[in-house]
Amino acid sequence: MPRESRAKQRSRALQIGKALGAAYPDAKCALHHENAFELLVATILSAQCTDQRVNQVTAELFPKLGTPQALADAPAEDVEALVKSTGFFRQKAKSIQSASRDIVEKFDGEVPRTLDELVTLRGVARKTANVVLGNCFETPGLTIDTHMKRVNGRLRLTGNEDPVKIERDLMALIPEPEWTVYSHRVIEHGREVCDARRPLCDACVLRDLCPHPAGAAKRGKAK
Repeated sequence: MPRESRAKQRSRALQIGKALGAAYPDAKCALHHENAFELLVATILSAQCTDQRVNQVTAELFPKLGTPQALADAPAEDVEALVKSTGFFRQKAKSIQSASRDIVEKFDGEVPRTLDELVTLRGVARKTANVVLGNCFETPGLTIDTHMKRVNGRLRLTGNEDPVKIERDLMALIPEPEWTVYSHRVIEHGREVCDARRPLCDACVLRDLCPHPAGAAKRGKAK
């Protein structure tokens, strides 16, 4: 695919968004949660861990320590034991307990509703903040995880590696009201079709919109 103008890239991004919407109309956050605090904790635990594993862990964690105060006051060893199977459990336990204390002490026990406030919590970067904002507070946000990075890179909607720069690139291409749902759809597409090692280009709904070499090669053979 030849180098695009920004206008053509934006037009293609809109087509990509529509195709993903048709393919994944029910895409949503895969982390189980009942409120913003639970989603915040689950997202912190999801770093370098599968959502399925996190959901198994939080199914036990939340009934025991499901509020900021309860989690903040719990013995560290108890929290570590509960989250151990998510990996890097000591660091994660420290993060979710520190974030819980700040929520209690600085935000009156309520999860803050702005990105600037959320990222002051330990373990919370823009990705986690955008997950919470988009899914709990109806504030659109782009969640730049490994799938978003890979898929949008292959689609040439970004040429950057840094998550903040990727987010910036996509903000210029994807309509703001669609940021959250676009993230869900891309993540689902990355899991089901656009695999890191073996992308299923023959089955990809974005095949005609994607310049990725594997897909381009298959299109060439089909002509």
